[in-house]
Amino acid sequence: HTPMYFFLSNLSFMDICFTTVIVPKMLVNLLSETKSISYVGCLVQMYFFMAFANTDSYLLASMAIDRLVAICNPLHYDVAMSPRHCLLLLLGSCTISHLHSMLRVLLMSRLAFCASHIIKHFFCDTQPVFKLSCSDTTSSQMVVMTETLAVIATPFLCILFSYLRIIFTVLRVPSVAGKWK
Repeated sequence: HTPMYFFLSNLSFMDICFTTVIVPKMLVNLLSETKSISYVGCLVQMYFFMAFANTDSYLLASMAIDRLVAICNPLHYDVAMSPRHCLLLLLGSCTISHLHSMLRVLLMSRLAFCASHIIKHFFCDTQPVFKLSCSDTTSSQMVVMTETLAVIATPFLCILFSYLRIIFTVLRVPSVAGKWK
């Protein structure tokens, strides 16, 4: 019941959910004549795909924070990584990810389409939807790029900062045996 196992079990669950967003449609497309996805199906798939993918990233950042506290502040570990704090990190990861996904889907749902609403893929991504749209997508693309950069960079920088801090802490340990431990 340590925080690392809590985060690992949630990461595993998110990975299972992540694969179940795409694989069923892929298998249907392999077995059927029509190899496309509807617009509504596309938006639903896009929402859950991004929500689970981003939750994975934020859970990895939470795990990096867990290791940072365990190595850099071992005497405060039980307080800093209490079950309540772990649950808050999980809820924060899910909330940020779902808000990001909701914003993306709302931007996609505001687009106008002149021709077909059918996407000739089993996986629905932002760029194919933008290409199908006959409305001006410049502002939507800017919002998507800016917001995606922020959502991707945040866990990356958190992980990078955590591991750099861990490395500096380990390098400051005076004995070789202490560094190895």
